[in-house]
Amino acid sequence: MFESAEIGHSIDKDTYNTEVPALREALLLAQYRLREQARFPILILINGIEGAGKGETIKLLNEWMDPRLIRVDSFDVPTDEELSHPPAWRYWRRLPPKGQTGIFFGNWYSKMLEDRVHGRIKKADLELAIDRAQRFERMLCAEGMLIFKFWFHLSKDRMLQRLESLKDDPLHSWRISPLDWQQSKTYDKFVRHGELILRRSSREFAPWYVIEGYDERYRSLTAGRLLLEGLNAALDAADSQPSQPHTASVELNLDRLSLLGSLDLDQALSKDDYQEQLGQEQARLSGLLRDPRLRKRGVLALFEGHDAAGKGSTIRRVTDALDPRLYRIVQIAAPSEDELAQPWLWRFWRNVPARGQFTIFDRSWYGRVLVERVEGFCSPDEWLRAYTEINEFEEQLVDADVVVVKFWLSIDKDTQMERFQERENTPHKRFKITEEDWRNREKWDDYGHAVADMVDRTSTEIAPWTLVEANDKRFARVKVLRTLNDALEAAIS
Repeated sequence: MFESAEIGHSIDKDTYNTEVPALREALLLAQYRLREQARFPILILINGIEGAGKGETIKLLNEWMDPRLIRVDSFDVPTDEELSHPPAWRYWRRLPPKGQTGIFFGNWYSKMLEDRVHGRIKKADLELAIDRAQRFERMLCAEGMLIFKFWFHLSKDRMLQRLESLKDDPLHSWRISPLDWQQSKTYDKFVRHGELILRRSSREFAPWYVIEGYDERYRSLTAGRLLLEGLNAALDAADSQPSQPHTASVELNLDRLSLLGSLDLDQALSKDDYQEQLGQEQARLSGLLRDPRLRKRGVLALFEGHDAAGKGSTIRRVTDALDPRLYRIVQIAAPSEDELAQPWLWRFWRNVPARGQFTIFDRSWYGRVLVERVEGFCSPDEWLRAYTEINEFEEQLVDADVVVVKFWLSIDKDTQMERFQERENTPHKRFKITEEDWRNREKWDDYGHAVADMVDRTSTEIAPWTLVEANDKRFARVKVLRTLNDALEAAIS
């Protein structure tokens, strides 16, 4: 795989000086077109052999292009904050917005490769990491991101020649880092495992480009041309019509039996039973969240449900017995302009709880397969793809020791009407009812089908849905608290 990058590619000085001005101008024009269109961002992943010119090439690209539209991030040793979150969190929070370019050194490929070279993971773990990276990149590309993956290469002989030529040079010996010497000893392993990574992760949506780094002029022109050609192709591409996805869902039930319709919404608690059980469960929750064993776990509870199903009042009963320092509530509304410039899961990744934190989502990422699906705010291709992306997102949370508890609060149509009317007739509750709530009510059956689809496709062993019968608010609040407490006890037991 690296044979062509070990034959001594070079460009003479005259040719280089002739071609660079036109290349620089073309790159700058393409960069400004990218900013003006603001249809997609660029992400450049930098990997390869130490001393092959990775840093020098990116420094040069920053000189050739407008550095104000480029952000370079290096992911070396993770910070304490990054270690307290799922591994992908550190990358998600630094993704470039549409119209701009992000450059990642020390990215996910660097981490898995170093771990494999130094024996911290086995081959099976490496393959799992590659697979997860592929799913991540496929999702980013499906959201419109243009990904370039560059591997800068040197043969072993040329790497050793470079070290020998620099080590005794007082003016340039500083260019050799401890990592250079370390890699000179692990070169064979590094290349062997790197070849596996490139072979398994070079795909049509994000291929690898191997660039020989021996000659700086060849290296610079090659990287610049690859970037220019790929960027111009993406800028020139007309929006293609996606193939029609499979959109048949559970609404095709022949017997008209629905998931939400099968719930027993008549379940209720008397006032006395409610007060007793509510107090017990709140005290239980307070004790669990103070348990030292939960300091190594994050806790995430999300609430979805029919309009007026009592999500807000249920969340208040969850937090009533807690120190405000123990939890955070994230309310999800329509995305802002900044959020629309990123992949749709970005705004949720930013709010993932760290270890020892409890985060409550009032509405969540499931909006994509509920309101966005029903109201036509995203295409069938997008919301169908979202089921897989959601399951992978939640799998990463659970793998990082986050306890994920998901609630759907369900009421019947008559109960919703009563609560809507009560809100309109009660001055201090009027703010809770909007024209959008009435419009959503007209699509009651559509939302019911979407919910059934959502549960069927995303209620997994690691992150199951709890359907809460919420016609009686007292019953719903106690069920939510008890379910949350049971999940926490199971996690720390």
